[in-house]
Amino acid sequence: MRVLFDQGTPVPLRNQLPDHNVSTAYELGWSNLTNGELLQQAESHGFEVLVTTDQNLRYQQNLTGRNIAIIVLNTTSWPRIRKFAHSIADALGSIRPNNYVEISVPFD
Repeated sequence: MRVLFDQGTPVPLRNQLPDHNVSTAYELGWSNLTNGELLQQAESHGFEVLVTTDQNLRYQQNLTGRNIAIIVLNTTSWPRIRKFAHSIADALGSIRPNNYVEISVPFD
């Protein structure tokens, strides 16, 4: 599955998702795009899932009719996310086009 990490998503998470082709917005030169532009670029370049830490995305963007699925993490903290990487991998394994999934990573 082609996965795009938004700016706040910790890059080391990529290593926990070996079954997926992960790119970052930064690597693609998309760091300065607005959320709407990022979603449009991601879809037009064949990305199937956006992983983001922007918890306001669904309130800022009309997600109706989008093909890309979205996984939202509630933190940018890699030490916290690392402990729950399996939950993110599980979500990627079952996500479908236009799904919106929030993953709450608990505090220690």
